[in-house]
Amino acid sequence: MTARNEWQRQRPHGISGAMSGNGDYVLGTEADEIERLGMQHRLWRGRVLDVWARAGIGAGQTVIDVGAGPGWASADLSGIVGPEGRVIALERSESFVAALRARRLANVEVRAQDVAEEPFGKGFADAAWCRWVLSFVAAPERTVGHIADALKPGGVAVFHEYADYSSWRLMPADAELDRFRDLVIRSWRDADGEPDVALSLPQWLDAAGLELVETRPLVDIVGRDDPVWQWPAAFMATGAARLAALGYVSAEEASSMVTVLDRAPPHARMITPLVAELIARKS
Repeated sequence: MTARNEWQRQRPHGISGAMSGNGDYVLGTEADEIERLGMQHRLWRGRVLDVWARAGIGAGQTVIDVGAGPGWASADLSGIVGPEGRVIALERSESFVAALRARRLANVEVRAQDVAEEPFGKGFADAAWCRWVLSFVAAPERTVGHIADALKPGGVAVFHEYADYSSWRLMPADAELDRFRDLVIRSWRDADGEPDVALSLPQWLDAAGLELVETRPLVDIVGRDDPVWQWPAAFMATGAARLAALGYVSAEEASSMVTVLDRAPPHARMITPLVAELIARKS
């Protein structure tokens, strides 16, 4: 029996694929997750704006927000491309689509679709943005192909995806954080996702006719007083409850996991999960 089949056999009740019939992700799509994603976007916004600028995303362009979630990045892209530009926000979750449409951004077209299953269109976009999406779709290579097909010649695709999620740890090491992280990894794989999906991106980009032109590692080592500490801390707050709801841990263990980072010693440092930043261009 392969490791993948063993995960399938042992997956807790409620995990039946990347998402359920109502469009729910393994991490959830309710109000607390929308709020957490907003905080996460604010903490990463500086890096996001920087890579968009280096990729040449600007006024008047058509940009695809691939797996747009509740629209935090779409709102920023809306301002960057301006009234003469257009943002195509693609999202499959009903809850997130509703949040996107509630923003009422005049130059943002919201499309309710699965980015792995449905093509985006042919040769109409100047750029595409894809952050922490490929880890959660059952056919990420097909999503890359849809992105490539949608880009004009010379168009760019920008990715932020995990390359080594197990790199997330405390200094000194904490067994409870390690268990939480490992269960998160297992839950993603049980839902047909792959946390370290960036490792496969170069070959998928090449196969889709996209030339990889720039790569950067994004990782931090931070103390408790650094705002970046709140990124994993907020994820643990919602993620532990999600693990309990999916049957990976008891409610009691989930409650303890929520406070792991609060209980870290003052001198502790945290290594954030390694994210790979990639810019690719269509020839």
